[in-house]
Amino acid sequence: MPSQFMMNMNYEDALNFLIKKQSLGIQPGLARISVLLEAMGNPQNDLAIIHIAGTNGKGTISATAADCLIKAGHKVGVFTSPWVIDYREQIQINRCFIPEEVLADYVDRYKDYDATEFELLTAIMYKYFSDEEVDYAIVECGMGGLEDATNVETDNWAVISSISLDHTDFLGSTIEEIAKQKAGIIRKNSHCILYPNPACESVFEELCKEMDTKLLKIKDSGNVAENTMDTVSWILAFTNTGKEVTVKELAQLPARQERIGNILLDGGHNPSAAKYLADNLSEEVAVIGMMRDKNVDGYLSVVAPHCKKIIATTPTNPRSMPAAQLKKIAEKYCDDVIAVDNPIEAVLQKGVTLVCGSFFLARDVRETLLNM
Repeated sequence: MPSQFMMNMNYEDALNFLIKKQSLGIQPGLARISVLLEAMGNPQNDLAIIHIAGTNGKGTISATAADCLIKAGHKVGVFTSPWVIDYREQIQINRCFIPEEVLADYVDRYKDYDATEFELLTAIMYKYFSDEEVDYAIVECGMGGLEDATNVETDNWAVISSISLDHTDFLGSTIEEIAKQKAGIIRKNSHCILYPNPACESVFEELCKEMDTKLLKIKDSGNVAENTMDTVSWILAFTNTGKEVTVKELAQLPARQERIGNILLDGGHNPSAAKYLADNLSEEVAVIGMMRDKNVDGYLSVVAPHCKKIIATTPTNPRSMPAAQLKKIAEKYCDDVIAVDNPIEAVLQKGVTLVCGSFFLARDVRETLLNM
């Protein structure tokens, strides 16, 4: 923790400053964050980094690995997104969110640098983990890998989770193109753990061979949970922690197939996540809200046939698809669809058993669900 707090900003000021930066949008590239990290003394190079890229499953892998490393007695930083409960959950050490006054101090110190919200948050994460001298920093890519703001360290253990089509406007329109972006986090003479991705394994095989990097491919068990646990087991082996603790279960994260009473809450938003969710669905009354820049039709084509009724809603985000528009698409796959613009009003409808389609929707309604 920084030894002194100038506290020209309080936490509310800092949070508002960061949120206003969201208007800058997504701006891939490392130029801005490199300047900021240089001013911080390049704290990322002080850390033992487990860097995780992939379309789905990053959060569960990182949280489960962190739990195991903590149980083995290590001090572990985790950088994850998006947040659901509290903005500060994106930066944690040993499962504790970064303190409000600490985040405010960092924002105050570095607020004048040219950076997007994610870039500033990423740089603060590296600085905080370095100042706190964590044993391991588990860092999830925000989007892609090659040009993601997290991709700034000189060495790491690279982990690639499940890959599917998402963020195609930025990462490419094929699995192979997206895989090349994810592979951008791999370092020379290092290690890469690859979750089963048969459609694009050759991309990683070729790159690791070129870079003299050891590639460990997880054998596909046919079960998502088992594949994820095997991935974490190899993380522990590479960090020499495997003999100290074993992976007994996956960490439960907010809005990742989270059961709240009789309602299942899931923030997955692409067809691949939909397929995983669909395995647990039957005759649901579902509240669904999505971002308009996602593959809405692809997602609904998988989830909606398992729903006897759908309540389309509009999450609180400028990128949200309006409920009425979502309703029209959902009607292709479900006979009973209504639109309720307000997410809170939507989840209070009679008989709701499923809330899904966006982490932004989960953020809107999770507290309401917990208090029902």
